[in-house]
Amino acid sequence: MSESTMMSQIKRTFSLLNQRACSRSSSSFFTDSDSAGLVLQSHSTDVYQNLALEDWIDANVELQGRGILLLWRNRPAVVIGRHQNPWTECNLPVMRRAGIPLARRRSGGGTVFHDLGNLNLTFFTSKKAYDRQRNLKVVTDTLRRLRPGLDVQATDRFDILLNGRYKISGTASRLSRKSSYHHCTLLHSADRSALSSVLRPSCPGIQSNATPSVPSPVANLLDHAPSLQWEELLGALVQQYNTEFGLHSALTVIDPTNESMFPGVGEMEMELRSWDWTFGKTPKFTMETQLELTNEQPPARCSARLQMEVKNGQIESCHLDVPVEWVPVRLSSELSSVLIGERFCPHRAAAAFSALLRSESGATHTRLHRLCDAMLTVMG
Repeated sequence: MSESTMMSQIKRTFSLLNQRACSRSSSSFFTDSDSAGLVLQSHSTDVYQNLALEDWIDANVELQGRGILLLWRNRPAVVIGRHQNPWTECNLPVMRRAGIPLARRRSGGGTVFHDLGNLNLTFFTSKKAYDRQRNLKVVTDTLRRLRPGLDVQATDRFDILLNGRYKISGTASRLSRKSSYHHCTLLHSADRSALSSVLRPSCPGIQSNATPSVPSPVANLLDHAPSLQWEELLGALVQQYNTEFGLHSALTVIDPTNESMFPGVGEMEMELRSWDWTFGKTPKFTMETQLELTNEQPPARCSARLQMEVKNGQIESCHLDVPVEWVPVRLSSELSSVLIGERFCPHRAAAAFSALLRSESGATHTRLHRLCDAMLTVMG
């Protein structure tokens, strides 16, 4: 089958399913195309575009009696779970300086670092056919077939361990009313130094009921199978997926920004990029921390205590206890007041502080500036 014919068929498939065609029509189409499933690879390396594609397939494709495997990779990015707190999961200042974006996915689970050395696999099925162990079996069987000496095992937590210790794959999933998807990572040649630097929280003193990540030692496949190339791995995964599920699907590369194939996917992408989704969906949390303040003029050093309550990413309450020899009580009260209702975000807080800073001068301005900087630091 030519590439143009395959793309036409894929487009027709999604078009039919997007229209919620009747069960008989959909079954007839898949019988005619001799396929009960699809194997797709996104040509994009943008984390928001690929997550939006996942959401689109989950929301629009009728998966009863068929499955889809989506393979995708991203440029460096950090992806947090649906119910996680980004301030307790990653180092936002390091990410900002390195230009590494943060994304919140719709599935649960823990925080992961993506780069081009990591492969993501998403298994779409009906809710009834949801089976994470079977999906992971595709991965472990592939690796054992490619490199029989590799000791890889899926765990009860739906991770894949190498040599019984090193995590090479983590799992997350989402179940809807009728459909489901299970996605997992596969570390081939990821930048582990970048991974460790960005997955180190930078905001102290946060208390929350958000889902915490479980740290694990990780390894790359390439460290233990140095000759394993991407093309070999991708081809073997497609073959094993077809074998496991009795399919005959070829790997088809798709553009996740193609609105004619995926109508409305651009709006899904924009939501995933938004501050309101990424940070505003954080479960309510409190923060209590001590600020260490220094100055060239006396008093040279002192400590202040900051307490905040944050809901939907916005500061609901703020209390600042600062020694009067550092700044007058009036100023510490005003600092607390200007933050209420603002986003828990250093850029917005800095803008809120600016008018207050302009109103002071001399030594008081210097000490107030140091206090504001310390408060901004704890917001990431």
